[in-house]
Amino acid sequence: MNLTGHSFIGSSRASDSNTTFQVTNPTTGQLLDPAFHSASPDDLNKAIFLAAEAFQTYSKIDSKTRANFLRTIAIKIDAAGPEITPRMMAESGLPEPRCEGERGRTVGQLNMFADLIEEGSWVDARIELANPDRSPIPKPDLRSMRRPLGPVAVFCASNFPLAFSVAGGDTASALAAGCPVIVRAHAAHAGTAEIVARSIQAAVAECKMPEGTFSMIF
Repeated sequence: MNLTGHSFIGSSRASDSNTTFQVTNPTTGQLLDPAFHSASPDDLNKAIFLAAEAFQTYSKIDSKTRANFLRTIAIKIDAAGPEITPRMMAESGLPEPRCEGERGRTVGQLNMFADLIEEGSWVDARIELANPDRSPIPKPDLRSMRRPLGPVAVFCASNFPLAFSVAGGDTASALAAGCPVIVRAHAAHAGTAEIVARSIQAAVAECKMPEGTFSMIF
């Protein structure tokens, strides 16, 4: 397991910072390596800029391509299980079956959202045709559908290191809708967050998504 403790800013990693922290094993009280470098204001600004830039392209990518992206993330997180589980156990104090189960839930959520956007009804498309003869005033033609709004900030939960964290339901739903994501990792399970973020970053590259589609800061 090779953890660097640096934030993910698009396709790059942030540099060292003056402020660092370590995760404490709640069972033993031991400080776990490595030291994690808190993101600087410049790191955050760059992540925001990249996300805003990526939105112009990512929001227009078809649902089938986005679904493939989500499934690729799921595959990579599942494959990283031998790294994720021991680190998650050390950071959370949770037993192995609980960690394995939560990883399965996280993978399942990603695949569920992939299926949902391929099916298409989530856009809730509505067409109300005009009726110029309506009394007392004519009825206009009205059309609506759900659309991505822009970059989304996700703050990881303390009690679910996977299912409500870096690749949890909030991130999965935002990416499914066509919104880039900036994740704030939780300090209690930063190592687990880094492994998952690495999986997402690899999926971004493999699926040729815009660089700012995903960032994660410590």
